[in-house]
Amino acid sequence: MPYRRTAAVQERLDATRTAIVEAAHTLVAERGYAGCSVALVAAAAGVATGTVYRHFPDKGALFAEVFRAATQREVDAVAAAAAGPGTVAERVEACVTTFARRAFRAPRLAWALIAEPVDPQVEAERLAYRAAYRDIFARLVADAVAAGELPPQDPQVSAAGVVGAMAEALVVPLHVGDDMGRAPVGTVPALSAFVVRSLGAR
Repeated sequence: MPYRRTAAVQERLDATRTAIVEAAHTLVAERGYAGCSVALVAAAAGVATGTVYRHFPDKGALFAEVFRAATQREVDAVAAAAAGPGTVAERVEACVTTFARRAFRAPRLAWALIAEPVDPQVEAERLAYRAAYRDIFARLVADAVAAGELPPQDPQVSAAGVVGAMAEALVVPLHVGDDMGRAPVGTVPALSAFVVRSLGAR
């Protein structure tokens, strides 16, 4: 008869996996991706290195899960801003401001999510993250064009341009900002104004 895990055993395994992922998230937020290792994660989670490898085959698989969870929280925050009240210009500004301010509150994590060199498995999550942002802005642009609030344009192309501009505009400031999460003066409002202008919003 094949072995079947009991509910108690599965709960312990799930709790260990969660502890590993949480420890990895904390470390990448403190050190960036390059400053993390499986050994460091194991120590932070209070488990043996081999235990980490029983849950994840390699560092890339572990941090792909970390990135997936971290980016979903960021995407959800921007989606909530997009769904808020106001004109299209106000909602676009709210989205960009939400994205940028959250990045500056956790600069090392934001750098890791946006631009730090990572393993291919993690890069795949980054691409999914950017696509999710693109889709949020594309829906916003499409609705605004249909309502006559924006000039005719390809929503997917415009949205991809917005996401690229947001990421690129923050790459250097994330390194210039200090550990208190303060952005260089003017970065966030200037970025918001640029994105609103680029879409043709009044």
